[in-house]
Amino acid sequence: MRLSGTDTDSLREEGERPFWISYADLMTALMILFLVVMVVALSAIVKKTEDILEKSSEVDERVELEDQRVAATEDVCEYLAQRSKESGRSDLNVDCRLNRINFGEAGRYDTDQYRPSEFTSEMLADLVPLILDTAETPMGKRWLKQVIIEGFTDTDGSYLYNLNLSLRRSEYLMCLLLGGVPEFNVALTPFQRVQVKRLFLAGGVAFNDMKDTKDESRRVELKLVFYGVDERPEDAASYMGKFQDDPADRCRI
Repeated sequence: MRLSGTDTDSLREEGERPFWISYADLMTALMILFLVVMVVALSAIVKKTEDILEKSSEVDERVELEDQRVAATEDVCEYLAQRSKESGRSDLNVDCRLNRINFGEAGRYDTDQYRPSEFTSEMLADLVPLILDTAETPMGKRWLKQVIIEGFTDTDGSYLYNLNLSLRRSEYLMCLLLGGVPEFNVALTPFQRVQVKRLFLAGGVAFNDMKDTKDESRRVELKLVFYGVDERPEDAASYMGKFQDDPADRCRI
């Protein structure tokens, strides 16, 4: 059978057509694949960058809130310090760097004694109403969380003995505030005694914070504790019912 010229040309083109993809097509495919990979990689980088920026913004906001909290608590402490100076009690020291209040030399205790001197009791009677007034200011209500009465001893005696003695010193001051000691009564109103029960906390710390001398170490201090950024104060109506005033209550130590 004889093939025509057209059929011959078709067969020649079939034979010359390559089986594998051409180099140009291969490069085009590789370029498209490269672009797809780059788009995916860039999308991942953009997403990660957005997450980092979002977290950084949250951290910055948190730092700003904490700075505002520190400034506000300093204002509360400075307000109390100013009120203390105005009261004429120069022996009271309100330390707003450490958020602590000490009674100076007049607030020292005799060896093995947990009852404070008359000077300490008088200073307490002057100081506590100032603390309660500060707690009722708008800043005080928002930030002042607790006042811890901390008792300290010297290093004489065993650890557990001093722990008990320091706790009794702080507890006895709480007794004075709540009218539980008949021979000495800090003249607080029923509402103020409820405030004391909510705000003040007695805690013994033994000899964990020694001073230069043993005489200086035997003391009681007040520590101001403030709410954190995420904490909110308890509603007044709820704690009024929780801490009912009981005039008949007496100290048991």
